[in-house]
Order: sequence, then structure tokens, then C-alpha cells
Amino acid sequence: MSDVWSDISSEFLHLYPRGSRLVAVAGADAERSRRGADDLASALRASGQRVERWHSDDGAESTLRADAVAPFRASSETATVLVVSGPAVLLSATARGLWNFTVWQLAGDEAPHSVASAIVDLTDPAAPTRRFADYCALPSSFGA
Repeated sequence: MSDVWSDISSEFLHLYPRGSRLVAVAGADAERSRRGADDLASALRASGQRVERWHSDDGAESTLRADAVAPFRASSETATVLVVSGPAVLLSATARGLWNFTVWQLAGDEAPHSVASAIVDLTDPAAPTRRFADYCALPSSFGA
């Protein structure tokens, strides 16, 4: 597991230290986001967190809400992190409010997503890197 995922885990836990929390790991390639979410889930577990995983190949928001988010929120577990992976639509205008924290994965010259809490460059899958982008001068629709 890369230090990138440990660093993102630490950042997330600093911002959201307790309670039920939801994280989305998305990108242009849903399968790539699955692998990244698995690595992030491992980093969270290594930090002592209880983690649930859910993946969506198509990112259908109604299915996501009914099958992943609603049961998670209804659970009696109060100190758990739900890590959901899938395609770019996980960060759509209507779905992005579901998450406490979002990770956008990209490779090569794919564009970053402006609403992501963290951006991970997987151009070299064996050595992912954190990318920082300053979006203060861009319109809110950039990358959507």
C-alpha cells in the first residue's frame, strides 16, 4: 500500500475523527477507483477504523442511495467509515452531498474534478502520487 493512501486516511481522520462517515473514491475508470478505495479502506483499518466497502460499476444514484447509503445510515454502528467506489457520477451535483470526503483518481492527462477533497494521480499504478490543484480561479462547473 502506498503512503498516499495512509496520508489521505490521516487527513480524513483529522477532519472527521468520529461518528459514521462516508467517503467516495471516484474517477473516469470505475475499476481503477475500486482498487484505490480498497487501498484507502486498508489504510483506514490500519488506523483502527471500522470500515465497510461498497462498489458501483455504473454509479446509479438511486441504487447507491437505497443499497449503500440508507442502510449504512440506519445501522446502529456509530463509529464506522463507508468507503464507496465507482465512476465519476459519484461526484455529480446531486450525489456529492452524500460524502464527508471525496477522492478523485486520474491517470495521464485526465482532468481533475474540482469538488474532490483529494486528487490521486495513478499514471504509474505502482507509485500513486497526490496532486494538489488550486481551483480558486475556476468556475464551479469546471471538471463536472
